[in-house]
Amino acid sequence: MQEFFQLPVFGVFISIIAFAGARELRKKFNYALLTPVLVAIVFIIGFLLIFNIDYEHYNRGGRYISFFLGPSVVALGVFFYEKYEEVKQHLKVFLLSVTLGGITGILTVIIFLFLLKVPGFIIESLAAKSVTTPIAIEITKLTGGIPEITAGIVIAVGIFGNAFGPFILKKLGIKSKIAIGTALGTAAHGIGTARAFEESKLAGVYSGLAMCVNGIITALITPYLLELFLGLVS
Repeated sequence: MQEFFQLPVFGVFISIIAFAGARELRKKFNYALLTPVLVAIVFIIGFLLIFNIDYEHYNRGGRYISFFLGPSVVALGVFFYEKYEEVKQHLKVFLLSVTLGGITGILTVIIFLFLLKVPGFIIESLAAKSVTTPIAIEITKLTGGIPEITAGIVIAVGIFGNAFGPFILKKLGIKSKIAIGTALGTAAHGIGTARAFEESKLAGVYSGLAMCVNGIITALITPYLLELFLGLVS
């Protein structure tokens, strides 16, 4: 059995089975904490611990799953093309909203962590928490943070947005699918976008576009905001 665990097919197999099972569980018990991504992660971690399987063995196949993250983001362009005319009508407001949301997301986490007097490398690792993992990791490398911390927090932020984002937005009286999608994509990246598509195709389109735009904005300004803020308080 240990030989099978070291094969690339093992990582692919357990990832697909875990996620498929988590989706069925969510359909049967519609609880916020039963977000498929969270349940799948917990299941895979538990399986690896119980059977004493090294993460490196799992990742031989798991990295093939990760590879498709890029193409899946690009594939969102198909939905964007379908809704292009509608998106164009709200483009100025959309870009302004995502820009303000992205900058606010960066500044709030920097200021909050500074007030808590956490070490500088933690602030550098969490500043890019709201963008998709590959972009966030590259930003963290530029700012001098620790990519492993970034990856974990980015996933946690996405799961929180997926589980509670629509509920919080609707409690605030926000019913527009465009607004919900834009908020989820800006704050909760790819995992939030998956949730937005459950709301509607329109919400998913705006969420995917917001995720991309916020990724660009965050990549461009995070290093400068960190340098400016940390320079002022040092």
